[in-house]
Parts: sequence; structure tokens; C-alpha cells
Amino acid sequence: MSSSGNAHGSAHGGAHSLAPRSDFPLLAGKPGLVYLDSAATSQKPRVVLDAIRAYYTTINANPHRGAYSLSAEATQAYHDARVRVARFVGVADADTLILTRGTTESLNLVCSAWGRANVRAGDNIVVTRMEHHANFVPWQQLAIAVGAEFRICELDASGGIDLALLSRSVDARTKVVAFGQVSNALGTINPVGEIVRIARAAGSALLVCDGAQAVPHLRVNVDALGVDAYVFSGHKMGGPMGSGALVMRRAILQSMPPYHFGGDMIEWVNDDDTTWNVLPHKFEAGTPNVEAAVGLAAACDYLDALGMDAVRAHEVALTAEAMRALGAVPGLTLYGTADAAGRSGVVSFSVADVHPHDIATSLDVEGVCVRAGHHCAQPLMRAIGAQSTVRASFWVYSTADDVTRLVAAVRGAQGRFAGA
Repeated sequence: MSSSGNAHGSAHGGAHSLAPRSDFPLLAGKPGLVYLDSAATSQKPRVVLDAIRAYYTTINANPHRGAYSLSAEATQAYHDARVRVARFVGVADADTLILTRGTTESLNLVCSAWGRANVRAGDNIVVTRMEHHANFVPWQQLAIAVGAEFRICELDASGGIDLALLSRSVDARTKVVAFGQVSNALGTINPVGEIVRIARAAGSALLVCDGAQAVPHLRVNVDALGVDAYVFSGHKMGGPMGSGALVMRRAILQSMPPYHFGGDMIEWVNDDDTTWNVLPHKFEAGTPNVEAAVGLAAACDYLDALGMDAVRAHEVALTAEAMRALGAVPGLTLYGTADAAGRSGVVSFSVADVHPHDIATSLDVEGVCVRAGHHCAQPLMRAIGAQSTVRASFWVYSTADDVTRLVAAVRGAQGRFAGA
């Protein structure tokens, strides 16, 4: 990481960002690009790319399987990466952090392994209206498969999770309560502590928290959240695609069946039955993605060097400025909480009489990258009365100049389509 990372100022510094663009090879190679789709995937800092290359060029071997020193080095690198990632998200017992391909696989692991073993007809599953499809569809499909009731906790008048309704939705027959810490479509930061309190008071449901949009932006301490399962992706926090994790309580992991079967997740294979390896290997069948683990650990180093409090302050300042400037555009509707401190670095909006895809395409011509669509949150889109929105999302390399170019490009697109 560049030693100047913390010296590049805040959102008020014009062209300055929290992290210099020179730390990110793609951005350094495209100086005119305004990348505002970090909620989909972040750009990767050079230190992450260097860590991956160093692994492949110096210690590449299959871990856990070889009796030779190179394999032992690969095993150690994989172990050290797990411990580093666990420390970053506040997990003391690193063996309860299962390395996966990301949030979607982690949620499917919990749903398939724990859910199918524990949810029965007559039970109910509660999710919120705000969920990404990855934390909605698996539970919906499980409910259909076993004959359980699928309950959706709606939004309140402010657009947040209706906690009063949640308290009425969760009861002694609730087996799962699934919710996101931060909405990917709106950026809304949800009150995890209150959700946990309500669910615990009502019964013994498994509490599953989607942290994909939280870990890159907030200081997260999973052990302190009080949930049973926490999932996140590495590629949204500077790590490689195909990286991520599930964190789950040790007792639950030990009691639930494996998700995949194969090499390294077994203790002993008999002709008639098989016993399982210890954690975390029980849930990591086959050759592990050491590259992804090493890269994700390097991303944790990079973010810790910047400081997650500084990351948060930077994004709040940028989000507040974007909301103020976009809010002054005639015919533009902002979605989500009006308080920038109550959301991550995400601003979703629509422009009257112009389809979000047309806005995004027009912005692309100006070198501004935003996401347009339903953001894998169609149930939420129905609730806010929009088929799709434009989403601009900020991260450590974003600047106030990026906001200025975004707003100017939106105004330009609006003018062009008005004259069409």
C-alpha cells in the first residue's frame, strides 16, 4: 500500500480521495474514469494483486495434503489468511470462519446444511423486504420445499425495517430470521442490535445476517453482534472475486451436516459410512482457493492501514454531498433514508421520464460508471414503487470531483432525453 494513503484527505479535498488512485492499477490506468459501482464490486489495490502473484510464484502447492515443505508453506499461508480475515471482522475463534466463494455461497451453505436439517412443515421463516435475492430466495425455496410459512417483514413509513411488525412476525415457531446489516439497493444501515433483541425475546430462531455491504464500509465486530451466522464477500472490500466467508457459532457448525462432500472434509471413510473432519475443514471440501484467501487477507491489511473509521467518515461526507447535489436536480427522486449517516456509500435515484438504464448508458459515455436495475432486490423495488433505480456507490478511492461529474452527467442526460 502507498504510504500516502491516509494523507490524501477527505471528500472535501476535491480531487483527493482517502486512498490514492495510484494504489489501484485499473484506476491508475484509466485516469478519466469515474467508478461509482463499488457496491457491486470494488477495484483491487496493488497490494492484493501482488499478494496473489507472490503466492503463485513462491509457494504454490496443494495445502493440507503434502508431506513436503512447499505444501507446508501453502498450508500455513492459508491458515494465516483465515486468522487475518477473522481478526478483521472481530472473530476470536478463527476456525469458525469458513472460507467460501462469497456471500451467496455462504447463505446457500447455511440454508442447505442447517435449514434442511432443522426446518419442518408448520415452522416459519422470517426475512425482511429489504433483502438481496441471495438472502431471500434460498429461504423462500426452503419454505416451499418443506411446507414452512415464509413471512416477509415490511418496511415502515421511513423506509426502514418495521421493528414493530418484526416483533409480531417472530414467534416460537420461527426457525430462521434472515436480514442484512446494510441494504445493497438503498444503503440503509439496519439496527442489528434491535433485530437480535426482538428475535431472541420471541424464541430460538437462527439469526442470519448478510454483511456483504457492511464489511467494506463499517467497523464490524461479528462476535459482538449476537447473531448465529454472518456472511460477507471479499470482492466488495478490495479482495479477489470468489472470496468470502461464513462465520457461525461453533456449536452449530459442529452439529449441522456438511454442505459439500469430498477431499479433506472427512475424518474416515468406511464402506458404509463416513465421519467428518474438524472445523473449519468439515465445510471446505476439495482443494481450497488459497489465492482468494491470501488476496482477501491482503485487502484486510490495506483497509486496516487506512482505518475503518476514516473509511466511514470519508463515505459519509461523499454521500451527504451526493444527496445534496442530486436532490437539487429537478425531477430526480432519491430513495432511502435522508440521513447520510444512516446509510453506507450508496445513493439510489430515478429521473422522471428517463429509464434508469438510459441514464446509466448516457453516464457511461461521460466516463461515469453506475449501476442501473433492480439490484437483485425485486421485492424491495416493489415496495418503493420502482421497477429499477440508478445506483451510485462510493468507496475509498472516490472523490468529491467524482460527485461533481456524476451530477453534471445526470443533468446532461436529463437534458438530452428531454429534447429527444
